[in-house]
Amino acid sequence: MKELLIPVGNMECLKMAIMNGADAVYLGGKRFGARAFAGNFLDDEMVEAIEYVHLYGKKIYVTVNTLIYESEFASALEYVGFLYEHGVDAVIMQDIGLMTASLRQYPELIIHASTQVHTTNKEAVKFLERIGVSRIVFARELSLEEIELIDTPLEKEAFIHGALCISYSGQCLFSSCVMNRSGNRGMCAQMCRLPYQLFKNEQKIETEGKYILSPKELNTTSIFKEIMDSTILSLKVEGRMKSPEYVACVTRLYRDLIDKYEQNKPVIPDETLLK
Repeated sequence: MKELLIPVGNMECLKMAIMNGADAVYLGGKRFGARAFAGNFLDDEMVEAIEYVHLYGKKIYVTVNTLIYESEFASALEYVGFLYEHGVDAVIMQDIGLMTASLRQYPELIIHASTQVHTTNKEAVKFLERIGVSRIVFARELSLEEIELIDTPLEKEAFIHGALCISYSGQCLFSSCVMNRSGNRGMCAQMCRLPYQLFKNEQKIETEGKYILSPKELNTTSIFKEIMDSTILSLKVEGRMKSPEYVACVTRLYRDLIDKYEQNKPVIPDETLLK
């Protein structure tokens, strides 16, 4: 059975996700998360969130998915321990060193390799298998066909809806170079979302619109049956900075499609949920 995984930036969004049919949610604390400007959860709020999600029999994954500096490594490992001891279902990580140290200290911890790891091929997957990762969140650049070609005993997770970036997952230095705000530290300034003009040899080239580095958002409703037929286990929506209304609507949209597939009904989106 597929898992519908929904992003939540605060407690109101979390409740909207659960009430509208999420199987699991993912969120970040105030430290070490790749969405530093989302609402995020204080430690006591995190405990409340874990208890709330488990009350409904759902799963909760927490992002600790920035690159960790040497000076903060001990603190990051302590935070992972806090999450583990309070029963989080998995921790989403980017830093390979933190993954290996966490598994040495907490052998039963479930780790999901973040899309920020930029997993795009079989050899990378084999490496993550060896160090003890349980799930791969594939790079957003991969097509469904490319993901299907990768054979692995690990769980597969892929994005099905939300914002896309023109740069490679986990490899963009645009914001870091221009604004000294690293995406790998959760502080992306979203430079690719700004309007630009295109020039060649000092000659301006006319473009369709001003936002020439900003891709349209991902929407897989038109190929959702193929996704349901695939080996991808977890269907992930992007958007930890979105509103509670957005979370509710998108969760309901994909819950409806999953239910239709499992009931052998036509996998066609409800038009009222697309408006």
